[in-house]
Amino acid sequence: MSYVDGFIVAVPKDKIEVYKDLARTAGEVWREHGALSYVEAIGDDVPYGERTSFPRAVQATEDEVVVFSWITYESRQSRDAVLAKVMADPRLKEHMENMPFDGERMIYGGFDIAIEL
Repeated sequence: MSYVDGFIVAVPKDKIEVYKDLARTAGEVWREHGALSYVEAIGDDVPYGERTSFPRAVQATEDEVVVFSWITYESRQSRDAVLAKVMADPRLKEHMENMPFDGERMIYGGFDIAIEL
C-alpha cells in the first residue's frame, strides 16, 4: 500500500507567491527523485475553531493563510530513499535557507495509507 507525508504550515499572505515558487521547485525535485505526487493546497474555507482547527494547530495569525500539503510514495521504503535524495539536492538549498514561513510551527508526519479508493 502507498505511503504519504503530510504537512501543514501558516504562510504570511504577503509571501504566498514566494511560497508558490518554493513549492514549484520542491514539487519538481520530489517528483524527479521518485515521489508519485506532490500537492500544495492553500486554505480557502479553514475556520479558526474554538478548540481545535488547522489554524490553531499552526498558530496562524490573521495575516497568514494555512497551507495543507501532501506527497505520495510507493511505500515507506521508497519515501525514505526519495527523502534522502531530496535533502541532498542543491536546488532546494536556497529555499531552505529563506523559507517564507515559520518552520517551527510546521506540522508534519508520515502515514501508511489504510484505505485508498
